[in-house]
Amino acid sequence: MHLGQDLIVLGILLVAAHALGRLGRRIGLPAIPIYMFVGLLASPGTKWIPLEFDNANIELIAVFGLILLLFNLGLEFDQDAFLGNAGRLLLSGGTYILVNLAVGFGYGFLLGWGTQEALVIAGMTATSSSAIVTKLLIELGRLANPETPMILGVTVVEDIFIAVYLAVVSVVLSGETEPGPIVLKLVVAFTFLLVMFAIARWGGRVVTRLFRVRDAELFTIAFVGLAVLFGGIGDVLGVTDAIGAFLIGLVLGASRHRNRIEQVAVPLRDVFGAFFFLNFGLSLDPGQFPGVLLPVLGAVLMTIVLNIIAGQLVARFNGLDVRAGINTTAILQNRGEFALILATLSLAAGLDQRIAAFAGLYVLIMAVIGPILAANSERIGAAVVRLGRPRPSGQPVAVQAEPDEEEDDETVALDARVEQATQQSDTDGRPVRPREPEY
Repeated sequence: MHLGQDLIVLGILLVAAHALGRLGRRIGLPAIPIYMFVGLLASPGTKWIPLEFDNANIELIAVFGLILLLFNLGLEFDQDAFLGNAGRLLLSGGTYILVNLAVGFGYGFLLGWGTQEALVIAGMTATSSSAIVTKLLIELGRLANPETPMILGVTVVEDIFIAVYLAVVSVVLSGETEPGPIVLKLVVAFTFLLVMFAIARWGGRVVTRLFRVRDAELFTIAFVGLAVLFGGIGDVLGVTDAIGAFLIGLVLGASRHRNRIEQVAVPLRDVFGAFFFLNFGLSLDPGQFPGVLLPVLGAVLMTIVLNIIAGQLVARFNGLDVRAGINTTAILQNRGEFALILATLSLAAGLDQRIAAFAGLYVLIMAVIGPILAANSERIGAAVVRLGRPRPSGQPVAVQAEPDEEEDDETVALDARVEQATQQSDTDGRPVRPREPEY
């Protein structure tokens, strides 16, 4: 088997992703749309880059990327933080998801593509990308903001929802029509979920002892092997390989080896995850974009409006003000890997081909709008508060911000910029910034 030409083409695409990724970082774009865009440029449907490449050769690598993405998601899930404040987190996250899911399901029916397609579209529009959200909170210097624990809590609930939703969707898309097999598959799927969650909750010490390996190479092979193994088990049981990987990540995250695993798993996720997004871009046909442009624009507008409503509701539940609600709205706008995972499942199930084009264009647009809104949300919030502030009688019509608030906002922004500049890695030997999630 001679793969030299394909390796050259793939190397060119990865170098191009690196170059465009550096440009994207300067304007605050996350990596996901960059990798998708590079794949789109080289896809057979565009021919914008005259490269002959069979994307079937990287499909298995892309599956590894999907498995490692969900494995890391389970690994980073904080059970103690969730269980310690489960009531409020479920109320906040549940409200956010329910508002977006219900309207998204209705919007999917409105498009008339089919019931299964409506279920997939609802999932795409219901949840934000927890990795992009976390990354933006860090880069914008908002970890100390009063709304940040609430935002992170919403993403935790979204992670649980994703596990359950993927289990349900995989059964719905299996093609079964008889009630008996459907019920059986749902029982198997939820039993698998409950068993793995129970092991993660109460089996941490056992997992720690079983996974005690000093040799770094053998340690890496062990957890990667388990991620792939449980990905396969999940697929065989009908809950998808992604959920199998998520659940074993959840179990290993409950052990004392969590930090050691993350040191190796995060770089692996970044590399193989790039293949997943690149491969998705290669599968897109821009010729289908005009046919889904209006539905996508409608979904984008719907997502923005619903997030404004849900953000304010969640902020009020947690006793926060309007500005915190606006920050929440802007941060949670971002959509990413989950939408693409659902699109991949729908294509494998033989659903309407427009789903892939819809998901690709939707994620591309939202992954650009989201960071822009997040970077400017504090300014937007300050402007909204000034407009809503009643004017004292006899005062001029022109409204000016209070000096203390202006000084506070400028000080926070300046401190964030100084901290970012001093922590950013550089070849001149300046301090290296700790590695954060890319997705």
